[in-house]
Amino acid sequence: MKKEFKRFDMQAPPVRTKWYLRPLTYLLCMPDVKKHKLKITKTRCEDLKPPYLVLCNHNAFMDFKALTAAIWPQRANYVVAIDGFIGREKLLRNVGGICKRKFTNDLVLIKQLSRVVKNGDAVILYPEARYSLCGTTAVLPSALGRLCKLLKVPVVTFMCHGHHVNSPFWNLHDRGVKPTEAEMNVLFTPEELKDATVDEINEKIVEAYRYDDFAWQKARGIETPYEKRAEGLHKVLYQCPACGKEYKMTSKDDKLICTECGKTWTMSTLGELTGDDGVTEFSHIPDWYEWERRNVRAEVEAGTYSTGEMPVTVDTLPNARRFIRLGEGTMVHDMNGFTVRGTDVDGDPFEMIKPVPTLYSCHIEYEYLGKHGDCVDLNTLDDTWYIYPHDCDFAVTKMALATEELYFKHRKEIGRPCPPGLA
Repeated sequence: MKKEFKRFDMQAPPVRTKWYLRPLTYLLCMPDVKKHKLKITKTRCEDLKPPYLVLCNHNAFMDFKALTAAIWPQRANYVVAIDGFIGREKLLRNVGGICKRKFTNDLVLIKQLSRVVKNGDAVILYPEARYSLCGTTAVLPSALGRLCKLLKVPVVTFMCHGHHVNSPFWNLHDRGVKPTEAEMNVLFTPEELKDATVDEINEKIVEAYRYDDFAWQKARGIETPYEKRAEGLHKVLYQCPACGKEYKMTSKDDKLICTECGKTWTMSTLGELTGDDGVTEFSHIPDWYEWERRNVRAEVEAGTYSTGEMPVTVDTLPNARRFIRLGEGTMVHDMNGFTVRGTDVDGDPFEMIKPVPTLYSCHIEYEYLGKHGDCVDLNTLDDTWYIYPHDCDFAVTKMALATEELYFKHRKEIGRPCPPGLA
């Protein structure tokens, strides 16, 4: 654009949480912690003091509140995506927020985390880098093992259970699930890190990250009687297993519906699906999601995956003030990766190309902020684009799955296949 906007200062050193904000953040978190009767189990944490690294799973905003309760009154810095800073940059910095643009190789972040450790504070990291789409583990970056080695501090995992089924990414309504649970575990002491290889560290992290919120719900018999509990689920389950058609799924109240073949499924208060015609292809929601992944993988392996050229509206986020309308254009996601081109509001061309090797996963949103629609979030080190397809059939969930499968295929082709659970 002809007007150049000030960029977010990624180089600014992390701020140690202001003393007067520490009790305030705790007090703001406690109502929800108590409402959901959060149970925190700690293992090997008796002598745990900052600095240390906490690796958390990510299902809902409640994750932050649970972690705040778990480490109180210790001081910490949190890695937060830039959209979390919109309109509140000063506040987020003062409570310890460190900005990150999603799925970018950001060496500045390593410097920031090292600074936090030198300050004697805890580092809080959500390596899945997005809310889980169906309450199961997302792919983790293989750089985690190297980061643990570099920081040389205790590595702690903080795994929450119940936050997805309480407020799933595809329908954020609070269902009042209780009790929710969290497990805080010292995975490695500094001495254990010295003796472990990067691969061994990664393997242990992947093992710690095995979770399934719907299985957790069923095992505990926790019901969610919310009448509209299935609404939005079609954003994740975009392909009908009865007729195979994509992008024709919808939902209403406790029903999933295929508008192509007419089949319907009912979602129970325990989060299970039942086919209303007596045939249940997948009762467990993550199983349906993984079936979709296998179908996407088949397209990728056959070399046929492509969204075709999609009309899109693009918003840019150069800083934390607000989104700015960049302009209209087109997006293609295919075997080469993402290509976005268009014309900005000043009539000048814009372009972002993300080849397959540069992106192991991507961030997506459903009905962003309740009004903008589904989108894909693509980043460079100094900009973030929220890209909204329109006037075409699509599923951003399929694009997210394809991004991962394309990356896995690339790694296999160059003789460096990704270990299970890692990218």
